[in-house]
Amino acid sequence: MAEIRERDDTEDLAEGDPAVAESRADTDVYVVEPLLPQRLRRPSDLLRFFATLAVLGAVVLLALVAKQTLIGLEADVKEGAELVPLLSRIAAFLGGAAVLIVPTAFAVERVFHRDGLRVAEGLIAAIIGIAGSFLLGQWLVAGNVDDLRVLLTGDRKIEPLNTLLTAVIAYATAVRISRRPTWRMLMWTTIALYILAFFSGRQITLPSAIVTVLVGMAIGYATLYGVGSPNTRPPGSAVLAALRKLSFTPVSARRIEDDHQGSRRYAIGLNDGTSLDVTVLDRDRQVAGLPYRLWRRIRLHSETRRRAIRSLRAELEREALMAYAAQAAGASTPRLLGTSEIGTEAALLAYEHIETRPLDEVPDEEIGDDLLAQIWEQVGLLQIQRLAHRRLTGDSIHLDGAGRVVLTDARSGEIAAGDLLLRLDVAQLLTYLALRVGPERSVRAAAAVMGADALAAALPLLQRIALTRETRAALAKAKQVLPELREHIVALKPQSKVEEVRLERFRPRTLITIIASALAAYFLLSQLSQVNVYQVVTTANWAWSGLALLASFGSFVAAALMLRGFVPENLPLWRTVLVQFAASFVKLVAPAAVGGVAINTRYLQKRGISPASAVASVGASQLIMLIFHIALLLLFAYITGSTTNTAFTPSRGLVVVLLAVALLVVVVLGVPPLRRLVTTRMSRLFSNVLPRLLDVLQSPRKMIEAGLGTLMITITFIVCLDACVAAFGGELSFTAVAVVYLTANAIGSAAPTPGGLGAVEGALALGLTVAGLPAELATSAVLLHRLLTFWLPVLPGWASFTYLQRHEAL
Repeated sequence: MAEIRERDDTEDLAEGDPAVAESRADTDVYVVEPLLPQRLRRPSDLLRFFATLAVLGAVVLLALVAKQTLIGLEADVKEGAELVPLLSRIAAFLGGAAVLIVPTAFAVERVFHRDGLRVAEGLIAAIIGIAGSFLLGQWLVAGNVDDLRVLLTGDRKIEPLNTLLTAVIAYATAVRISRRPTWRMLMWTTIALYILAFFSGRQITLPSAIVTVLVGMAIGYATLYGVGSPNTRPPGSAVLAALRKLSFTPVSARRIEDDHQGSRRYAIGLNDGTSLDVTVLDRDRQVAGLPYRLWRRIRLHSETRRRAIRSLRAELEREALMAYAAQAAGASTPRLLGTSEIGTEAALLAYEHIETRPLDEVPDEEIGDDLLAQIWEQVGLLQIQRLAHRRLTGDSIHLDGAGRVVLTDARSGEIAAGDLLLRLDVAQLLTYLALRVGPERSVRAAAAVMGADALAAALPLLQRIALTRETRAALAKAKQVLPELREHIVALKPQSKVEEVRLERFRPRTLITIIASALAAYFLLSQLSQVNVYQVVTTANWAWSGLALLASFGSFVAAALMLRGFVPENLPLWRTVLVQFAASFVKLVAPAAVGGVAINTRYLQKRGISPASAVASVGASQLIMLIFHIALLLLFAYITGSTTNTAFTPSRGLVVVLLAVALLVVVVLGVPPLRRLVTTRMSRLFSNVLPRLLDVLQSPRKMIEAGLGTLMITITFIVCLDACVAAFGGELSFTAVAVVYLTANAIGSAAPTPGGLGAVEGALALGLTVAGLPAELATSAVLLHRLLTFWLPVLPGWASFTYLQRHEAL
């Protein structure tokens, strides 16, 4: 920490700022604050860089799709240029000259105003632009990406990226010419003339022009972020000058810890003995944390999300309005005494100073029932006036010297809040206090002030996604807090009936499934493009195809037998078979390992079996099936690799497959997040499995039914795949087909795509090819197998699903 005399060393602020002039006139006040860095890496530059790259990728993809349209447009422009050759020449002359003159004139103007450093940054960006566009152009000309080269050059001997234009765009971006309206208009006018001239002269293509501009902008933003920008944040002296304009007379000032959003805070002493707490909003901090806010805005429904970006003025007005509204509501909050802009780069809010300490610093044992009641009373005052605080955590709930509660951090709040936001505040405070004093005390204290109805209304919002980031992190170490809170609220209001509230538009798992499904669809389409589907259907041997279809149907009967075997209660066979068909329909929208488990569990519950027993039965069946799967894989692998003297000599392909599976297991178990995910899911699925297995072992009939069903599921699928191979004239041993199927099925079960789409096809095709089948034959056999086992059962699965729902069996 250094003591800095009140003066301004930043040229950008000194230029014509009366606040700075006033601060220089008074040399009696010192501002104690760290030295401000001379240069900053602004998050906005990094975000603009990534946004430009995203637009660049979208433009390239769109141009590749609309290639014919662009060719036609270029032909039209060429024809028009031939009709008015004089106009084309004038544009070429003006554009070529101006594209050099305008940047040069801007550089002279900046040097004249002693801003040569900005020009130097622009020159660095221009040099990088020249080198980058040249190297990228050489790489494209070398034929590494032929489609892209043809798109950018029109298959002519011209530069894929215009080197001069790239350099000029990078320069203009790095010197921030866009902040000067007159220069910005001149710059883009000359660039447009330059592109028109070269385009009409067939020296550049339209995609090349757009890509050149975007590459130049990306280089400019990358340069700005790499070398940093001059620090234009007003120092403490400018803050004091702004306070004097508000009729305050500072006699001391020191920088204190920044708030949770990174805004600067100052403790200001006044000549009358009072103090101020000043929060400074810096313009360059407005985009800090933007990716997280954008993600939340996209993921959450509109009622709960906040604006991702606000202007400096909007942020100032928002916090001031919330502070005044909280004061009017009678809540105990620091009084807002004044607001002001500090030049064009910052604004301040001056609050009365109250000696407090945050609740986070109060030991848990000091949080008594009286204090809990005070906290809820303050929140109740806000809620009566429809004010949502939106950040009820330990760093925004303070205690003054007398032990009274003071609420701070009004910037996150909302006025005229809807019911959902008010209920979210209750859910957030309930959870935070439960982490400190336990769920039972938290619910009891809230009910005493807010009433049982308010807690019942907040019950559906006790979701991790609804809470602040700090509270979610704390819940990771106390996972039982939310369930216990729900139990206490239900016990308090057992007859309450509140509709479920879904805050998320989608879950991250859904996004992963969509992306994986898109990749799988692309993989399948690329496979189908190599195979004539009509020929696949017409050339397949119908006898073998019929056997494959029969085996596919038998797998559903086997699945029903397996489920019946693991349930001590009696289940009707054919209705259970229909449930397995319904599960095949659900696989269209759920991963392979999830859909069947959910449908079977729901079916058992509808049969009157308790939820715990239903989950245990399905978990037992999955566990035994996993054991059978591994045992059969080892057995068939041994048989496949054995010679006449029974020596174990597995094929090279089999060894590669087994090593890949082993590597996957090691990665899953070696990465802590993946290991926790797997162990959590396995413990949830297989809890109470052992008692259920003991129930099954007491009945020999159930043991036989369970074992036969489990074995037959795998055998029928292997028979189906073997018949599909034989349907196209392929010759492969049954044991080799079994190893391929068992390995591919394991991969498909782990895939996040619906029914293992893409992963199963790829693994089966690769396995059959490694086993010795021609690639086209293997692909045809796999497509027929997936048609019979995955796609064909969808229609009867939908009919079964509808029938079972109508009869309340699901």
